[in-house]
Amino acid sequence: MIKIEVNNVEQLLKQLTALSQGVVYKAPLMRQIAGTMQTAVDRNFAAGGRPKWLGLKARQGKPLIDSGELRNSINARWDNDYAMVGTNLPYAALHHFGGTVKAKRAKYLKFKVGDNWVQKKQVAIPARPFMQLTEADEKEIIDDIQAYFRKLL
Repeated sequence: MIKIEVNNVEQLLKQLTALSQGVVYKAPLMRQIAGTMQTAVDRNFAAGGRPKWLGLKARQGKPLIDSGELRNSINARWDNDYAMVGTNLPYAALHHFGGTVKAKRAKYLKFKVGDNWVQKKQVAIPARPFMQLTEADEKEIIDDIQAYFRKLL
């Protein structure tokens, strides 16, 4: 027969209660994870991609960074059961996954390159994944989880 002797029952019960509440009410953990993911996405922008994004062919500048609109639209959301980072800009998915933009309302797409206007039937946008996590980012999330549970105990 195995015998377990607990000297400080009050402390054990307190820790078990904290642990069980921390598993049920996870919003603080989800908030931390969402913040870590948002920081990772911000690092992607700061580094010009991780790995580096393809440059711009038609003009000078830094892809996805010049206006700051896409970067500034990134937001973190969380609840008790999820943590997420996203954007509501309609063109975000095209830049993240890449794709082709075709003229819809006219025969050609018209846009300015430098001082000249250009007409194209379609334009290929290369994938520039900005909403991705590196292995180091994933490790940081695991560290967040471990720290959360250590804090509960």
